[in-house]
Amino acid sequence: MRLSTILLRSLRLRCPRCGRGKLFRGWFTMPERCATCGLRYEREPGYFLGSIYFNYGVTALVVTAAFFLLYFTTDIDSHVLIKGLAFFCLVFPIWFFRWARSLWMAFDELFDPRQPEPAVVAPKAHDHRCRCKELIL
Repeated sequence: MRLSTILLRSLRLRCPRCGRGKLFRGWFTMPERCATCGLRYEREPGYFLGSIYFNYGVTALVVTAAFFLLYFTTDIDSHVLIKGLAFFCLVFPIWFFRWARSLWMAFDELFDPRQPEPAVVAPKAHDHRCRCKELIL
């Protein structure tokens, strides 16, 4: 799969495998699987811990770039600038949460694609007939 394809799916908050299923039902709620292709979103407990790195990294890059850009190009007092960027550091990760998870899943699918899981077969119904004769013989 191409990097551009998987990044577009990620930015649209869609399933990294098929690109059609939605990753979120609400702001923070994810279904267990893709409604279209059946991809299980969470591979194992703690799987999305890596998305914190995406969230932290993007926040740190934006804050660092904004600080130097605003500090050297405007007359904003440095104390006001730091307070504003500190507020940004609190609000932005909450807003970016969905895209951080989506990017984590996209890169995971790009570098370690999962094979489709086999279809779940329903167990056969139990035969409740008496097998007394079989037991005696």
